[in-house]
Amino acid sequence: MINIVLLGAGNVASHLITTFLNSNEVNLIQVYNRTIENIEHLTEKTAITSDLSRLKEADIYIIAIPDNHITQLESQLTLKNKLVVHTSGAVAMEALKSNSNTGVFYPLQSFSKNKEVNFKTIPLCIETKQREDLTLLTTLAKAISDSVYSINSEQRKSIHLAAVFVNNFVNHLYQIGNEICDKNNVPFEILAPLIQETAKKIATLAPIDAQTGPAKRNDTDTIDKHLRMLPNNQQEIYALLTKNIYKTHGKKL
Repeated sequence: MINIVLLGAGNVASHLITTFLNSNEVNLIQVYNRTIENIEHLTEKTAITSDLSRLKEADIYIIAIPDNHITQLESQLTLKNKLVVHTSGAVAMEALKSNSNTGVFYPLQSFSKNKEVNFKTIPLCIETKQREDLTLLTTLAKAISDSVYSINSEQRKSIHLAAVFVNNFVNHLYQIGNEICDKNNVPFEILAPLIQETAKKIATLAPIDAQTGPAKRNDTDTIDKHLRMLPNNQQEIYALLTKNIYKTHGKKL
């Protein structure tokens, strides 16, 4: 069984805690957070601490905190000859500079604290500085996921960038669609089948082949009508995406 100390209590950390506690192959022996009140609910399930000097002996230490705090926290660790990994998609492995062995344990998924996820379906991107540590991290990854990839830092940065487009930006477009529906007293739920069908398509079609809509058809009458319906900031988004779809499919604006 692999002994884990997890540092953090945010969205990613919360889901990892739940997953580790439910695993028969992983022993979550301690959770650290600088604000102890945020992890007091775990006292009957594992050890907790807000003191980095009181971290327990473990096989792997996982830092699951916001990107801009990772190096600061890691620099305070006094661990030696231990495997310390972070869960960021955008932070290079080389950002970890302590005396410990280092690596990355990046779950490629969008996490919300109150939305349950099945880690078995989540791709885990792993990387280590020492080759022998890769075996240990692979064992941990396969204990909780059926989809494990050995990915270097440059590849991971590219994956993270792609994920921003297909997840964060798309979700923002959902928000705009929701606002349009609300403004016109239409339930946003009416778009759910369309959203689901679009997501299903790219399981069998390349995105470029799945593209539909007025931009691809060069339907300028519809495009002009849509633009007149939108406020200025949303007009800019609509026009930019329309222009790019035109360009991709060989049309001229």
